[in-house]
Amino acid sequence: MTERTNILILNGSPRENGNISRLLKSMKDEADAMGFHVIYIRVSALNVKPCTGCMQCRKDGVCCLPKDDSAEILKAIRESDVIVIGSPCYWGNIPGELKIVFDRIVYGIMKTNGNKLPKPLLKGKKAVFISTCSTSFPFNILLRQSRGTIHALKEIFRWSGIQIAATFEKGGTKQHDVSEKDLARCREIIRRLSR
Repeated sequence: MTERTNILILNGSPRENGNISRLLKSMKDEADAMGFHVIYIRVSALNVKPCTGCMQCRKDGVCCLPKDDSAEILKAIRESDVIVIGSPCYWGNIPGELKIVFDRIVYGIMKTNGNKLPKPLLKGKKAVFISTCSTSFPFNILLRQSRGTIHALKEIFRWSGIQIAATFEKGGTKQHDVSEKDLARCREIIRRLSR
């Protein structure tokens, strides 16, 4: 990656100062210090209406609902080299607000070709997924809690052409907030992207 790498950080947590926010802020600070161009977006602050499932976007290549913040998210994804997504675990999945965003921009992630496999529209980009959950380690992984959240994000981007560069999961956040070691690991993920 070059100095001009564009990084989009999507914070899927509704908690402005929660564990996901702290992890993502450490990544943003590291990326800023390294000279990357960073856009940081809190999904809970967006105005995005739910998808109606009309499938018109698959044909037209644009959502037929009135324009809202989902179009800005898709634009930011298209202009980014790296997409970092932080999500708390909600029943082994991503929060509804984050899912709504991805439902609304599916036409910009992949193109359906009749009965053929979908065509990826975001080749050449990298993604990093971060998840926290209250279920203690190792049960956050064994019971597919934080692991389920990471799986959901991978499923969304599976057909997009995006390469998953790294993932980070932190269990047991009900008893223990993220540690300095966790923050350092997230900063290291950003440093590795520049190599």
